[in-house]
Amino acid sequence: MSMARETVTSRTTAYDTVLFALRACAENPSAFLALNSGNEYFTRPGTLGVVVFRRAGRHLIQFGGPFAAEPDRPELLGAFLEFARENRRKVAAVQLQRADADLYARSGFTVNQIGSSYALHLPEFTLKGSRFVKLRNKISRARRGGLEVCEAELGELSDEVGAVDREWLRAKGRHVKEIEFLIGELGGPAQAERRLFVGRVEGRVVAYISYVPAYGTRSGWLHDLSRRVPGGVPGLLEAVNVRALDTLRAEGAQWLHFGFTPFTGLSEEHEAATASALTGRFLRFLAAHGESVYPAAGQLAYKEKWGPDLVLPEYLAFHGRARASAVWQLLRVTKSV
Repeated sequence: MSMARETVTSRTTAYDTVLFALRACAENPSAFLALNSGNEYFTRPGTLGVVVFRRAGRHLIQFGGPFAAEPDRPELLGAFLEFARENRRKVAAVQLQRADADLYARSGFTVNQIGSSYALHLPEFTLKGSRFVKLRNKISRARRGGLEVCEAELGELSDEVGAVDREWLRAKGRHVKEIEFLIGELGGPAQAERRLFVGRVEGRVVAYISYVPAYGTRSGWLHDLSRRVPGGVPGLLEAVNVRALDTLRAEGAQWLHFGFTPFTGLSEEHEAATASALTGRFLRFLAAHGESVYPAAGQLAYKEKWGPDLVLPEYLAFHGRARASAVWQLLRVTKSV
């Protein structure tokens, strides 16, 4: 009997099973996004671990590496590849960490850096000093404009938060869709694990940021979904974040992760041994000209203004050679096109 037939895959894999695997094994700071609705899960009986993926055409688009104990990761990946072969599909994986990239390179994948993630070490963080003058000024302007920030429960504010989402999306233009898969969401069973901080002006919610747990050796929180109403005073999100940052640090949190930004921090020194030169050139082209595909510049500017202490490369992998069709399916899954 093949390994794949000893495994199960289901959209309805128990929420507690996936969450337990993430808490026990995940090193990827964005691992909590594995709990997004619409994801499917591949597991192997007797192994603590899960592979997270979505179907797109003739591809299985995997999120992160195998979330499993280190000795089980190669076997779980091999079982998932066998499952893909039996279903006549190819595997592409996105948001791999460096250790994942090495495993996938050894497993027959073409692996290229696709971007970077950014993190702030909270115990040493301070807004003092000349480097943060502009950030302090933006936060002060928001507060002078009447902004009040507090932590809240989504259930009490779902209509107001939804109104912020609609205004935010409308301002992006009629053809813009919300990115999926590589960013978080609100609601569902995972909401109990999230922290929501909102900013109000004259009682109206005008901005919010959702934070989700980050597991592993750099545990803490991930600055996940953030929205603000268009217009208004500058500094709304910055003021919300600094309030959350102070709260989480006071509770003993060590790291605030700002998450993955595609097409940023690309460097040949970070490339894996099996990198495709053509794919590398294409990704660097998107880094220079791809704002219509993904708004990386604005995201990077927001993250860098906080002076992150850590910048980590993240990777894209194709089983076998890199294929344009797999890139297209990844863009479709994330609703980037």
